[in-house]
Amino acid sequence: MKLKRWEIALIFACIAVFVCGFSVQREAVELSDKLVRLHVVANSDSEADQALKLRVRDAVLDFLRPRLEGVEDAETAREIIADSLPAIESAAREIIDGEEAPYAVAATLCREDFPTTEYDNFSLPAGEYLSLRVKIGAAAGHNWWCVVFPPICDAGVIDPDTADAIGLSEGEARLITAGGPGVAVKFRFMELIHSFLSLFD
Repeated sequence: MKLKRWEIALIFACIAVFVCGFSVQREAVELSDKLVRLHVVANSDSEADQALKLRVRDAVLDFLRPRLEGVEDAETAREIIADSLPAIESAAREIIDGEEAPYAVAATLCREDFPTTEYDNFSLPAGEYLSLRVKIGAAAGHNWWCVVFPPICDAGVIDPDTADAIGLSEGEARLITAGGPGVAVKFRFMELIHSFLSLFD
């Protein structure tokens, strides 16, 4: 059966979209190896527990900020964070005890799946990232996440010098710093590609 011209064009368009999607997906995977996320999980969704989560987040960031200053690669950042886990727990514990909350706290460094995340000034694609996970109490509440390395939780952006220093390619830096609806659509498309590929795992 002879295909019509519009059918041929549609087939080539679909192929082009998937090729582009796989390329962006590969870039996202390479990007994830150069970042360390911060994931703080609240005890519950009560107003008090959610407020406590944010105070713990601030304490963890305050503790790590001077220790990661000047670090230029994710591997060194991982080592520093891994060696600091007991101290990170202590920093979080100090906040929890100060609020007289009856919660345990646990800090671990592990790989986690994150959804597409959109912040005020940047976005991150869905994927598996190394994560500093801080669980408060039952860890049954809404969580908070950002990027602890490179330190863009505070700045909300990654400048070209920082991107170059930690070895981000131009495409990887663009994945982080590009904003607007276009990048969100692109990341959603990457999620579909990831879901499609998972069918063959």
